[in-house]
Amino acid sequence: MARRGILTTAHGQVATPAFMPVGTAGAVKGITPEQLKTTGAEIMLSNTYHLILRPGVETIEKLGGLHEFMAWDRPILTDSGGYQVFSLSPLAQITDDGVEFASHINGSKLNLTAESATSIQNRLGADIIMCFDQCAPFPCDNATLQKAVDRTVRWAVQCKKAHSRKDQMLFGIVQGGIDLPLRERCTKEIVDLNFDGYALGGLSVGEGHDNMIKTIEHTVPFLPEDKPRYLMGVGTPLDIITAVHAGIDMFDCVLPTRNGRNAFAFTGNGPVRLRNNAHINDPAPIEQGCDCYCCENFSRAALRHFFNVGEMLGPIMVSIHNLRFYQKLMAQIRQAIENTQFNKWADETGEKYRSLELLKNTQNSAISL
Repeated sequence: MARRGILTTAHGQVATPAFMPVGTAGAVKGITPEQLKTTGAEIMLSNTYHLILRPGVETIEKLGGLHEFMAWDRPILTDSGGYQVFSLSPLAQITDDGVEFASHINGSKLNLTAESATSIQNRLGADIIMCFDQCAPFPCDNATLQKAVDRTVRWAVQCKKAHSRKDQMLFGIVQGGIDLPLRERCTKEIVDLNFDGYALGGLSVGEGHDNMIKTIEHTVPFLPEDKPRYLMGVGTPLDIITAVHAGIDMFDCVLPTRNGRNAFAFTGNGPVRLRNNAHINDPAPIEQGCDCYCCENFSRAALRHFFNVGEMLGPIMVSIHNLRFYQKLMAQIRQAIENTQFNKWADETGEKYRSLELLKNTQNSAISL
């Protein structure tokens, strides 16, 4: 099911399968737009909920729209705020009409509906905008899951009617947890609305890798072949490889930068934890052969020192490395598909990452004992 494509937007083309770095509040933390480009990123993600709170849609409009505000002249995707219904659930009151949030900053009230979330994204000016949806927690009872799916479909209809810009793509979102019949029903109803692309939401929320992949494999065949497929909020290298194998085209996740800020570096031979004493005098880069600015200029010893003294250069450099690692992974995936070698490559690479994950878990268990 793996496939190679080109996504064409108002601000340029994106080679798929693609990974989108996350700039929640209008910037990828600690990374300039030029640095982000050097990692190979062709598209990035920002978040409607956070931008509404600060600096506000009016400010962004006055400053020329989201691309101008972010100094990013390539494609942007904005989430609708639907994920915050899940991640900020203690601060949210959900009804069939929408969601009332108590701001996580100062407690002020914020109401989001399908219409307002769409209108705000129209005004922000991203190239791809998302329907407002309800992401149910995992686990949850069937009645809660059914209600979340019903609202997601109802709100998708309202988003489609409210969408007012032809230069923006609007993606529908499929919910349903790991309930396969419910996923199937939701997919068919969302596809019937004829969106520009389709996202799978409500995964990577605690259900585990195997349940996630089983759900994707069941859902993807009900999606149109000629529209992009986006798996929201995923994930690890193994998650991405396996999901591409199941037919997914687009991904986003905070792991490269969040882990980078915590001295955790991704490599093809497993994670490197740069605070460890083993790196005190280590002259090697994070990963031999890596062409990122970090690996070409800094040793593991230097990076460890930066973290230990609270120097911001450490988190910045490791974030750059991790972002480059992810983009190189996507380039390898695209090349393997083009060469009709993806199945073999995915089996070998996926098995390596599974072994590394098993080793990590074994080590963690030993430490806890």
